[in-house]
Amino acid sequence: MSIKQLHTPEDLQQFLDQPGKQLLLKHSTTCPISAKAHDEFQAFLKDADTSAAIVHVIEDRPLSLQIADDFGIKHESPQIFLVENGEVRWNTSHWKITKSAIKEAVNV
Repeated sequence: MSIKQLHTPEDLQQFLDQPGKQLLLKHSTTCPISAKAHDEFQAFLKDADTSAAIVHVIEDRPLSLQIADDFGIKHESPQIFLVENGEVRWNTSHWKITKSAIKEAVNV
């Protein structure tokens, strides 16, 4: 499963318009906690068929902030969202982003 990197509001909308469940990771390329979360995200996706995307919070800050506004969820980094039909079904951040936590959320 490939991870699509989102840069613009249009990228985000196209991603969210897909049918089914989507996983969206907000990732800081300079943070070791975020690096660990990214590893867990990738580990989950190896065996999954859930569509997935990533936003680099430093490089694409306007989009990162828009996601917080659109979803009505305070910005954190790293942060993961499970979205279905345009609604956030689950989200968490920091050390709570683990392969097992993602798997549990997706399989509910």
